Amino acid sequence: LSLSLSLSLYTRPMFKRSPDMTKSPMTKSEQLLRIDDHDFTMRPAFGGPPIPVGVDVQVESLDTISEVDMDFTMTLYLRHYWKDERLAFPSTNNQSMTFDSRLVKKIWVPDMFFVHSKRSFIHDTTTENVMLRVYPDGNVLYSLRVTVTAMCNMDLSRFPLDTQTCSLEIESYAYTDDDLMLYWKKGNESLDTDERISLSQFLIQKFHTTTKLAFYSSTGWYNRLYIHFTLRRHIFFFLLQTYFPATLMVMLSWVSFWIDRRAVPARVPLGITTVLTMSTIITGVNASMPRVSYIKAVDIYLWVSFVFVFLSVIEYAAVNYLSTVQERKERKLRERLPCTCEIGQPDDMAVDPQISGYGTMDFNMTGNYGMPENGGRPDRMLAQVALNPQARPRANVNIWIDTHAIDKYSRVLFPGAYVLFNIIYWSIYS
Repeated sequence: LSLSLSLSLYTRPMFKRSPDMTKSPMTKSEQLLRIDDHDFTMRPAFGGPPIPVGVDVQVESLDTISEVDMDFTMTLYLRHYWKDERLAFPSTNNQSMTFDSRLVKKIWVPDMFFVHSKRSFIHDTTTENVMLRVYPDGNVLYSLRVTVTAMCNMDLSRFPLDTQTCSLEIESYAYTDDDLMLYWKKGNESLDTDERISLSQFLIQKFHTTTKLAFYSSTGWYNRLYIHFTLRRHIFFFLLQTYFPATLMVMLSWVSFWIDRRAVPARVPLGITTVLTMSTIITGVNASMPRVSYIKAVDIYLWVSFVFVFLSVIEYAAVNYLSTVQERKERKLRERLPCTCEIGQPDDMAVDPQISGYGTMDFNMTGNYGMPENGGRPDRMLAQVALNPQARPRANVNIWIDTHAIDKYSRVLFPGAYVLFNIIYWSIYS
């Protein structure tokens, strides 16, 4: 009796366990998608018209822009859309099925690659970042997260006041335009970017897309998709690190024009220091740049500044040399005049005509030749030469010597020329 009671309770419907449909052989994705019934090594609709494959891209980050290597690094979500009727499956609620990378290896997917890429990889943390979504009518969405480093041919002739345009190119490796028609799914709206993308040296102006045909002589024509982005370089960093120091060095070299020409220990080290500093600035800028065969905008500014600094040193050499030549001529003139001379300032020229004697001074006995004792040098000196001490009135010869003419002109010409150069330079490149 107890055994029959227990069997009756066990066989009641309310105590029956429902079957686990996830363990049913008929619910396996391979059988539902009929993967074993088709050859997925061949593209959909093989032998017919080219299969259209739509593409859209979401740019996650623009990591680095390298002028030395002429490349850029970008992380993006690359999505493909196409229809493969071999993957259609019956569904009552028209819901799609989502899979990971394990199913991707068993079906046909477009063989996209990045043209002119140097390095690229699919992220695999914590698992491979690949997603496959199949709809009941056979439409397929294939998405993957990729980081790619691609080549960017930069024109640095206007560096650092330049604007660069780089491109990321996507193309099928094996299928020509007769088998696969690659296109942007929503035109220019197929490219989406993160608003938080920013670069330290560049301002991202715009992203846009284009489509072209690429021809290879051995294989034929291929559809190629382009992602163009325009970058404008921030100038403030280079103003602080390059332009302002170079300008200050040029202005510092002008200080020597206000220093007495006889102060050799002051003027010579000042000129040499500014020249060496400009050389250091030029070397530091070129060390971080590629060795291009054309002149950059920053090179023009630095080398013109270097020439101004160098000319200030040459200017002092000219002043020193011409002053030496002038002193030699004066010495020879004094040696040829057998006279008694009175040297003084113009205010001392008033001499009593009743006085028959004159104070005499030998030129060879005075080293400063009318110089003030405090070391200053007058702009002009007047030499009174009495050719005949017994003659009335005296015959005077006035010799005017201007030893500061080059320094006076340099105080105006050097700043004026440098200001004119800056006006022309910034009007052209800014």
